[in-house]
Order: sequence, then structure tokens, then C-alpha cells
Amino acid sequence: MPLKNSQYDAILRTYQRDQFDNKHRQDECVQKAYQSIPELSQIDRQISSLCVNRARKLLSGDENALDDLKAQIASLSSKRTQALADHGFPADYLELHYTCPDCKDTGYIGTEKCHCFRQKEIDLLYMQSNIREILEVENFSNFSYQYYSPKIINPDTGLSALETAKAVIRQCNLFLRSFDTAHGNLFFYGNTGVGKTFLSHCIAKWLIDHLHSVIYFSAFQLFDLFAKYTFSRAEEVMDFYPHIFECDLLIIDDLGTELTNSFVSSQLFLCINERLTRKKSTIISTNLPMERFSETYSERVFSRITSNYTMCKLIGDDIRIQKKLERTKNLKPRKT
Repeated sequence: MPLKNSQYDAILRTYQRDQFDNKHRQDECVQKAYQSIPELSQIDRQISSLCVNRARKLLSGDENALDDLKAQIASLSSKRTQALADHGFPADYLELHYTCPDCKDTGYIGTEKCHCFRQKEIDLLYMQSNIREILEVENFSNFSYQYYSPKIINPDTGLSALETAKAVIRQCNLFLRSFDTAHGNLFFYGNTGVGKTFLSHCIAKWLIDHLHSVIYFSAFQLFDLFAKYTFSRAEEVMDFYPHIFECDLLIIDDLGTELTNSFVSSQLFLCINERLTRKKSTIISTNLPMERFSETYSERVFSRITSNYTMCKLIGDDIRIQKKLERTKNLKPRKT
């Protein structure tokens, strides 16, 4: 369903604000550069004048003069870049920098909505502000291996918790590097508190920062939305439902904590299968052991996942408990 006029206008206002802010920043940069490099304004005026002359020659059909004008513009542009570099400014310091370079802060690429517009729709239709705040803390910058012990060993692989975590991080990096071409999927599993949700947040943060549309759901939230769509047809759910299948990345966290029944199993299969068909990436995390997972969600769900997802098992002690113990230890008064 399309956005309401008020919702569409609200999104367009964010683009207008971005355009204003970015142009204001460019004007400040130009003013600062002109003050530091007096000859720069003269170079820019010369470039502008030559560009106008080039356009006139092109319109009049005088193609013989175009190469010479083009060479003069290139020479002045090089001189401009060198002047900026000599005074410690980056080469693109005077350029207009866009919040979204792909659509140049218009929201559209041609007649199609830009990916940044789709993310704004998602944020508007289904508020993700809670996850946005979490992502400021739970991201790759704050990820640490210190909570993964080199002494805890996975008997199935012979790898320690630390080695396993490093292997999973490599898989996450591969997933991100090939995100736009491979359309991969990740399945995080392991005991409670070993970092599955944290890693999902890390990936979400990276992709949002790189202008991809991301939706995060706990399993309970996702199946609650499916139930509302199926049985009540609530307007706000009808608006949001298509984005579940169209967003660049869907994260389903803590699968197995919801009340599982045949409806949940069938909706999970539908969701997984539809996103595979559309070549859209999905991350699923669960505390369930694989044998329990298969029993809970049916063989066909299990088969779809094991055939199309990279399986990432994490092991170790509960990180939340480790952090709590650290805080408690730090709060203890020191003996004098």
C-alpha cells in the first residue's frame, strides 16, 4: 500500500533538510577556503566563465573550439586541486557532499525510489528507533574477542571459543563484502549470551551506514505482525507488510522464543522462501540446538535454511554474565 500524503510529505521534508544542511556546509567550506587561498576565487570564476563559453560554443555548433576550452578548464581544475592540497585541504573540499550520493538527496533514482527512501519508509511505518539507539553501542567498533575463551573447546570442531568467534567474524566480513552480489544469508546459533544478537546488530549498523534498508525483528514481533496481517488486516500492518520481503536485510532474532505452532512454522517458511526467491538477504539467530530446531519448525524449513544459509555456531560463557561480574568487581571498594 502507498504512503499517506502526510507520510510522503514528512519523508520529503527530511530530504529538503538534508539538501539545506549540505549546501550550508558547502558554503562554509567555500568561504573558509577562499579566506585561506585568495587566488582560489579567481580560479573558480575563470572555470565558471570557460564553462559558460563552452556551453555557448556547443549550442552554436562550433566544435573546433571545444577541445581547447576543455583543456583550459582541465588545467585550471588541476591548479585548483593543487592549491587546495598545498594549503592542507582535501581535493573535494569545495564539492557538495550528499547524505545519499546515489540519489543526491532527492529520494529517487530516475523514477524509482532510492534505497534510502525505502529505509525512511521502514522507519516511518514501523518505528525502529529502539534498534537505532542500540546500534550506536552494539557495532563492530565495540566488538571484543576478550569474552571468548581460548580454553573452551567445541568437541565437534576442535576449535576454541576464541577461534570459533574469529571464524564467525570472517564469515560476517565475507557476507558484507559480497552483500550486493552474492545475496547471502547467515544463521547464528549457540547458547544464550554468546554474541549472536550483538553480531546481528553489528551487521545491521554497517549496512545502514552503507545505505542499505534493514529491518530488525525479534521472532515474537515478526510472528505477531504476521498474525495481525492475516487475521485483523490492521491498516498500519498492511502498509508495512511488503517491506518484510523487499528490504535489503531482514533480521529475525531469538527464533524459538515465540509460541510455536503450525501457523508460525508456515509463516516462517513463507518468509524464508519468499526472500530467497527475491534474492534478499536474511539473518536468523536462535538458541535452539539444531536437532530441536528441526523438530520445532519442520523439515522443509530446516532444509531451506541449511541449503541456503551460512551456519555460524558460537560457543562460550554467557557474555552478559561476564560483563556483569566485571561491573561488580569494579564497584567493590579497594582495601586500604
